[in-house]
Amino acid sequence: MPEGDTVWQTARRLSVLSGSSVVASDFRVPSLATSDVSGASILETVSRGKHLLTRFSSGLTLHTHLVMEGAWIIRPVGTRWQRPAHQARVVLRTTTHEAVGFDVRVDLVRTSEEGRFVDHLGPDLLGPDWDASVAVARLSASPSVPIAEALLEQRNLAGIGNVYKCELCFLSGVDPRTPVGSVPDLPRLMARAHQLLVANRDRVERITTGDRRRGRHLWVYGRRGPCLRCGTPISRADLGPVGQERPTYWCPSCQPLR
Repeated sequence: MPEGDTVWQTARRLSVLSGSSVVASDFRVPSLATSDVSGASILETVSRGKHLLTRFSSGLTLHTHLVMEGAWIIRPVGTRWQRPAHQARVVLRTTTHEAVGFDVRVDLVRTSEEGRFVDHLGPDLLGPDWDASVAVARLSASPSVPIAEALLEQRNLAGIGNVYKCELCFLSGVDPRTPVGSVPDLPRLMARAHQLLVANRDRVERITTGDRRRGRHLWVYGRRGPCLRCGTPISRADLGPVGQERPTYWCPSCQPLR
């Protein structure tokens, strides 16, 4: 599932449509098959955690979520699509650009009702509402939950995905299976989370190590070889609630289980 910085970058790319009128729209999901926002102007697209909100002058909001493999691709009108047409879920066309949402979750609601998709979220790491103290309080409310699971819970804080979950645990020297209540410094972990997402929101490739060399961008996520810091073989396991397990990586030496 895309991380918060990826969603933020998507909102920024979609901003090329802001101020333009929609000359044609196509909703390719059964529940919205007859919907049409043609004639309306696109006011803005904003990200909220892993959610995207595109607001129109007609008082409607297009809510999209990238889910696991979704993407918005924006190109000049007439450009050949880069993914198969059957994956397209929504198309917005202006006089100059065409934006296609491939394999995204799509909803169209009154702007006054868009809160039903995002009001439950915790503070957004890349949003104006970021408040580390609120995130710490929400995490601390479930002290027995493993920290890796708690970081992915968007009600605690919005924007952390599986990659940042693993990297943050490594940078904090915490085994991902450690209960929240046993994590020594949650405020510092939150500060790191904010720092990492802000640093990566303008990068093409995500880097958590500070090393731009190929194969050294990330400390543990996806690594099959030894730990970049100590040389210990990286551990991997599918962790999380039943049915929601995610591949998790950590260094047993750098991240002792508490």
